[in-house]
Amino acid sequence: MDFEDTAEEAAFRTEVKAFLAGNAEPKKRGAPPSRSRNVGPEELARAKKYQGAKADAGLAGLTWPKQWGGREAPPIFQVIYNQEEEAYAIPRGVFEIGLGMCIPTMMAYATQEQLNRYVPKALHGDEVWCQLFSEPSSGSDVAAVRTRAERDGDTWTINGQKIWTSGAQFSDFGIMVTRSDPTVPKHMGLTFFFLDMKSPGIEIRPIKQASGASHFNEVFFTDVKVPDSQRLGAVGQGWRVSLTTLMNERLAIGDVPRPDVEDLIDLCRQIDVDGEPALQNVAVREKIADMHVRSQGLKYTRFRTMTALSRGQTPGPESSIGKLVNAAKLQEIASFGMDLLGSAGVVMDKELAPMNAMFQEALLGAPASRIAGGTDEILRNIIAERVLGLPGDIRVDKEIPFNRLPTGKR
Repeated sequence: MDFEDTAEEAAFRTEVKAFLAGNAEPKKRGAPPSRSRNVGPEELARAKKYQGAKADAGLAGLTWPKQWGGREAPPIFQVIYNQEEEAYAIPRGVFEIGLGMCIPTMMAYATQEQLNRYVPKALHGDEVWCQLFSEPSSGSDVAAVRTRAERDGDTWTINGQKIWTSGAQFSDFGIMVTRSDPTVPKHMGLTFFFLDMKSPGIEIRPIKQASGASHFNEVFFTDVKVPDSQRLGAVGQGWRVSLTTLMNERLAIGDVPRPDVEDLIDLCRQIDVDGEPALQNVAVREKIADMHVRSQGLKYTRFRTMTALSRGQTPGPESSIGKLVNAAKLQEIASFGMDLLGSAGVVMDKELAPMNAMFQEALLGAPASRIAGGTDEILRNIIAERVLGLPGDIRVDKEIPFNRLPTGKR
């Protein structure tokens, strides 16, 4: 494991530091996480401005082809950029899905003309994309979607519902998987599209979350017309395209969710437990030590990934492991912080609550981290079956036509 930058990597790190120093504000300890759960017009404008500056500086789409504004840099450059950006209060929650999942899928399946049209605008922040996968009846089983796509010549008509769609309320375009043939097994009857989110027949309803945010949405489709030219991949091969998207849906290297262990220590500096400073309490110190050990394990697992990228190798299953452990750790730290706060934990006012109500918001939002991007159960199955080589779960619906699958009482 090599912790040192090469000369080329060190030069790039210096370039990134200079850009961030001139375009962003450093984070302050104790400040709430920069990932916004409610993106209003001002936050959206700020995010677009920053993304545009980043693209103009040649620091967006670092690994992307130069013809679309990328840099064709090695993946380790993206790791370095993420590391340096983590120290700054960057507006987040707007472009991660589009640039991390939607556009890479477009690059794999869209035409050259379509890529010339959509990729540069997405990279510069002029247009925002969302991903339309989850549905009320399919849970984590992407292949069980029921949103219908029916073809009439060169036009498809889409009817159905998607749910938990992040950022749909401010997105310009989206990618989606639909059921085009219910008479074949579920993985075989899917077709994939991209579409204009302002198309007639699309209704977006924000979902009010326990934390008070409304980042997720229900999206309803009623006779939405999509031209066949906006199909990605072959008819009936939507599962293959979906896998391309899902492969890009991984925890960003170096993106440690907050509150982290340092935030927990900061909280303990401000409060007492049983009449003594929290940091002097044996039970509190034991808990902090446990969280620190877990965090260090994640840190060095990420270093393995960084080393592989630096050597031009393909990373292994580290991102699945990191996502699984990180999400649970976030929830545990938030819960312990709330225990320490006692009755003060009910205060959600950022002006009054310790640490700007960071632990309160994290406790309410943490369960979503264990669902988004693959539930704990899905990730454990991936690690067990594809990494450890253990026998797979019994799947009784594998060869049955989708329209013959039992759906329970109606």
